[in-house]
Amino acid sequence: MVEDGFRNIAELLREHAAARPELPALVQDGQALSYAELDALVDRIAAALQREGLAPGDAIALSGLSTPRQAAVFLGALRAGVVVAPLAASSTPADFAAMLADAQARLIFVDASAAALVPAGRRTIALDDPDFEAWLAPPGSRPQDVTLRPEAPFNIIYSSGTTGTPKGIVQPHGMRWMHVQRGAKYGYGPGKTTLLSTPLYSNTTLVVFFPTLAFGGTVVLMSKFEAGAYLDLAERHRVTHTMLVPVQYRRLLAHADFDRHELSAFEIKFCTSAPFPAELKAEVLRRWPGGLVEFYGMTEGGGTCILEAHLHPDKLHTVGRPSEGHDMRLIDEAGIEVAAGEAGEVVGHSPGMMSGYHGQPEKTREAEWFAPDGRRFIRTGDIGRFDTDGFLILFDRKKDMIISGGFNIYPSDLEAQLRRHPAVADVAVVGVPSEEWGETPVAYVVHAAGDATPDPELRAWLNARVGKTQRLADLRSIEELPRSAIGKVLKRELRDRYKKETQA
Repeated sequence: MVEDGFRNIAELLREHAAARPELPALVQDGQALSYAELDALVDRIAAALQREGLAPGDAIALSGLSTPRQAAVFLGALRAGVVVAPLAASSTPADFAAMLADAQARLIFVDASAAALVPAGRRTIALDDPDFEAWLAPPGSRPQDVTLRPEAPFNIIYSSGTTGTPKGIVQPHGMRWMHVQRGAKYGYGPGKTTLLSTPLYSNTTLVVFFPTLAFGGTVVLMSKFEAGAYLDLAERHRVTHTMLVPVQYRRLLAHADFDRHELSAFEIKFCTSAPFPAELKAEVLRRWPGGLVEFYGMTEGGGTCILEAHLHPDKLHTVGRPSEGHDMRLIDEAGIEVAAGEAGEVVGHSPGMMSGYHGQPEKTREAEWFAPDGRRFIRTGDIGRFDTDGFLILFDRKKDMIISGGFNIYPSDLEAQLRRHPAVADVAVVGVPSEEWGETPVAYVVHAAGDATPDPELRAWLNARVGKTQRLADLRSIEELPRSAIGKVLKRELRDRYKKETQA
């Protein structure tokens, strides 16, 4: 079982199917797939992939709404040793094509929400088409066994925005296994139910999805988050575990019927992927039964901080302490560790770290920091300070990445796209606070000489060319961007300017 050492997560399904064949593994819209049914479907998918000639280390792409069938394809690939590149259906066609090429995906599995993104001529299996059944290996098929080592690639998660070159984060099986082992303390197991409303292409979802199944629990999937529907499902299924991003917690607590729902079955609620304000954590603890656990880390891996908020109500302004076995340090601009109590960039080392950015060794090196003893750390780009109890307080993101609704947005991607418009002479994109999304992107544009293009027209032009999660909330003209003596745009000044302008 889970405590026996490294395992292929997909192989644990066999044990659960043998021990509790009728227990529901995946549930959606009132339909359940038992462990026996899921195990058999995963076998047929793995056998079909092998029939197609895919070998361990080869990749497939998977895109669409979260469904039991999509989850089964992910698991079937893992059973065959095939690497999964889960791609956002909200991507632009250009970025979707770039990610397919980068992953070297041999097959593409999509539903109707992503079908239009697939470049012409690519081999595609429609998840929501009757042809999927015809593609599967015959009932009762069993794939050839594969042996995987912890360093074998598990999946490639793409972290970039939609207008720049995407970076594929290669996560090995050992990293995912670490997530499973970490879950042992959170009460997963048969009879426990996890409700997931974030997409299966997101690392946020997968860090809870796989541990739930590895321990024999039930996953209830939502293809799209809606606060009222979430609360109804949580009550109906007596949900014990969930993963939500801060904006979802805010929307749920603001729902008119929140306090009328019976949520006493909850044991643990998780949160990650975006800044989680202390006052929101306090409200969750006050109104929602069960513990609250915040994970701070990167899809790239490295160090992870964990805040068990229900045990440390006086530390809600922090993201917790480094997880057991994780070494997290703070460094200055020169890569030297800072003195105790000082702020610096957060770097982390742990048993769970990415192999690197797929096909981008230079980007991989940029993300690495090596300690004097040669140990490899991952740079977060976040600035923080440890308090006297070892809890990490975050101040700012060194790389100015914006996290909106749990999704990473890179300002440089949006800036590069805006610069293609002839009206734009210079531009800077910053993240500003948003009650709805946590953060949202805003652009400041210096117009080309003599240009009079209205700001709303420029904003609409940009938003039509990016994915929906990257759209600008506002665009404003500025005569000159504030810069430092060495020419760096002072984005903090722009954020302060926007706050003053909107409060005036």
